[in-house]
Amino acid sequence: MALGVSGCGENKVTVYKQGQYQGKPDSRPWENDLFKGNQVEWEKSVKTRNQSQNEYTRIVEGAAK
Repeated sequence: MALGVSGCGENKVTVYKQGQYQGKPDSRPWENDLFKGNQVEWEKSVKTRNQSQNEYTRIVEGAAK
């Protein structure tokens, strides 16, 4: 019974203290090993990925074959 009741407690991690954020700092999405800080390549990759998810262009390409 004690184990069941102990699982109901909340383990709160304080990430914010008054006036200052204590968590991990954010970085830009292109600042990683894949793009190595190249924002233009990251934007091109995002546009290509979005275009691949566009159903209209996928249907038009499929109809042309």
